[in-house]
Amino acid sequence: MALLPHKIDSVYGSPPARGRLVERVALAIGICAASITPAFAQPADPLGGAAEIRAQLTARNYTTLSSEASARIDRIATRIGQHFSKGDLLIAFDCVTQRAQVARAGAVATQADKTAAINQRLANLKSISQLEVDVSRAEVEKAKAELAIAEAAASKCEIAAPFNGITVEQKAQAFQYATPGQPLLEILDDRSLEVELIAPSRWLAWLKPGYGFQVHIEETDKTYAAEITRVGGRVDPVSQTIKVFGEIRGPAAELMAGMSGRANIPAPK
Repeated sequence: MALLPHKIDSVYGSPPARGRLVERVALAIGICAASITPAFAQPADPLGGAAEIRAQLTARNYTTLSSEASARIDRIATRIGQHFSKGDLLIAFDCVTQRAQVARAGAVATQADKTAAINQRLANLKSISQLEVDVSRAEVEKAKAELAIAEAAASKCEIAAPFNGITVEQKAQAFQYATPGQPLLEILDDRSLEVELIAPSRWLAWLKPGYGFQVHIEETDKTYAAEITRVGGRVDPVSQTIKVFGEIRGPAAELMAGMSGRANIPAPK
């Protein structure tokens, strides 16, 4: 049911009052719009205008050690979190058969060498033909090759550390039978870390090796000085980004691979 004129005036006031009310409402709406417009007028552009980008610490040297022989694991000399030096024994296999083959091949090589020496003396006395001497010499080379094969097989019975580092994951246990290619240990060099970044490709105009920046690591809540060491060789055509790598300047023993934070890379002025 429609309101009568006197009812409208009683609710909203007289026409002049209603006009003033509308003006006040419009003014209030305008003030609110003016206060919230700037917040949305310039949306954040993390890849375009911001100087801060995500950063992650990665190990420059890391690998998964695998078995090269079919043998039982005799001993694992390292555990997760333990440091080691380059050349240290990490894994030893039970290789009785391989060592016996080395001993046998060595004995055959010694026998062939002595036989060749005797045949040479007999040839000097014109007691045997030159062909027999040549055959005995060939037997010596054959025996040496067999010995080298046996020694190569035996060398796979031990795995030494390829670099200084730390064990991060153990995938096998002692007395377990290992097969060729089976992963055994994951190791990395925790003293040679890199700062890995995903930067906008437009930064390539000025982001070069040697460019300094700051990186804040969340796990330590500290900021470190760093510099760019190398730039990736390909731009992602979809995201228009490129991988960039840097390194921390100076010692920072508290840092570990996998830590992350934000890199502050201001553009040159």
